[in-house]
Amino acid sequence: MSETDTQTESEQSAETADELRILLIEDNPGDARLIQEMLRDTEELAQRVSPGEATGQTPEISRETRLEDGLEAIESDGTDIVLLDLNLPDSEGLTTLETVYAEAGETPIVVLTGVRDQQVGVQAIQRGAQDFLVKDEVTSELLVRTIHHAIERARQERERRQQREQLEALNRLNRIGHDITHAVITTETRAELEQQVCDRLAESDAYRFAWIGGVNPGSDRVVPKAAAGVEDGYLDEIDISADEDDESGRGPAGTAIRAGRVQVVSDVRGNSDFEPWQEAARARGYRSSAAIPIVHEDLVYGVLNIYSSSPRAFDGPETSVLARIGDVIAHAITAIERKDALVSDAVVELEFRVESMAEELVELSASESCTIEFEQLVSGDESLLAYGSAHGVSQEAFSDAIDETGGIDDVRFLSVRRDELEFELVAPAAVSLFETIATHGGRVASATITDGEFRFVVELPRGRDTRRIIELIRSQRDDVTYLAQRTTERSDRSDSGSTSVLEDELTDKQRAALETAYFAGYFDWPRGSTGEEIAERLGIAPATFNQHLRTAERKFFNSVFGE
Repeated sequence: MSETDTQTESEQSAETADELRILLIEDNPGDARLIQEMLRDTEELAQRVSPGEATGQTPEISRETRLEDGLEAIESDGTDIVLLDLNLPDSEGLTTLETVYAEAGETPIVVLTGVRDQQVGVQAIQRGAQDFLVKDEVTSELLVRTIHHAIERARQERERRQQREQLEALNRLNRIGHDITHAVITTETRAELEQQVCDRLAESDAYRFAWIGGVNPGSDRVVPKAAAGVEDGYLDEIDISADEDDESGRGPAGTAIRAGRVQVVSDVRGNSDFEPWQEAARARGYRSSAAIPIVHEDLVYGVLNIYSSSPRAFDGPETSVLARIGDVIAHAITAIERKDALVSDAVVELEFRVESMAEELVELSASESCTIEFEQLVSGDESLLAYGSAHGVSQEAFSDAIDETGGIDDVRFLSVRRDELEFELVAPAAVSLFETIATHGGRVASATITDGEFRFVVELPRGRDTRRIIELIRSQRDDVTYLAQRTTERSDRSDSGSTSVLEDELTDKQRAALETAYFAGYFDWPRGSTGEEIAERLGIAPATFNQHLRTAERKFFNSVFGE
């Protein structure tokens, strides 16, 4: 088929979709022929129904003679209006109307009656018909006007109903939002808050199911954290990711996490974005869904998912209310995390393995069965100073391995004992990775080389977006593997306020000078390093080092002894 043929078929399909489609259910051939002749050549009706869009078009009329066939046509075809004779071979009287009305939904119905059936026509309107026509009195003008008015009234009723439903939905969501705000005030933990949000949403008759998912830092999988409502194993069947390259990440939940905006599926049936979960959703009566991101500034806490048994349950202005609910939850989680951070010594640790860094030292750890630990890393202007210890290896073997290791400029031994070496390394190659970690609120708490593996641990304050840190580290080095996440107690917290001074009052250069002096043995007796040696390591003049050190000492001691 040529491109031209394809375009022509597309245009024809569009024209067919815009045509006014009339279903005539009439078993009397004469009456049916009369109605069809009155409508066959008229362009006025289509123009009235769709002004400016149906120029030159005439209605498309289909006819059925039995109620059963008429019902099938209503179900399968896109009918705009039904012209219905009440007395058919398989149904009579108002029962015919009631059956068609139950099947037609919002499609308007005009009843056709005999001369002596006008009272029946009035009753038909009371039971759902838009209008009625007496067959012997029908003219072309009357038929066109009646059909037009019936379609217009049905459209207005549909709009009024949608407006009422939207208003009810907004009022309902606002009440839910108020209750969630109250839950924010009264809950103590994040888990309790998330469960209360899901419980409150599931209490509403409008929603069947609600759940909150968080992103697994290592795999981008969205894992359930709280749920309520009609679930029946739904979360066990589905697989959702935040990765847009994964098919399971292109649905509403994954998109909401990446885009930071509410994602609505008006009807799961036939929606290609919802296809991976369509069968499981339909089996539980879910027709529409909304995915609300839970995000505060650069922290992605997860996504709230709500399901309804009605199509289009989240269309219109409801999305803005849902977005506000997501913001309220995110702010509440942030407040809870910050409060926990103030009263708790807990921090989050992320452990990684790196394949192609200090490979000679990694090989040494395997061949000599030794352990090399980096206990403190101090970032200078152009290099990284690493202070640590090596156990189970001779100074000579360690020095030889250092000489062969790329990315390490120099080693200085601060202490040499029979079973332990304490050293200082200069490693310019690692600066960019550790600067990236520091820029986003983390620090490398430790690094260990043992049993042929190089692992390092990044420490973050609770509440920090761990997934973002993992992505940043992976972007710096493609040989890094994320291994684990755990919450642990901070080991260096002090009631004296020293930690606060280090983090809040010292400049980067002052802190680097103080830390380097401490770990290089400047404060030991006898001194492990001179001021000139430390200044050289930091790439600054001895006088500048002395100035930074004295200023840092004064601020530090002020925090201990008081101003």
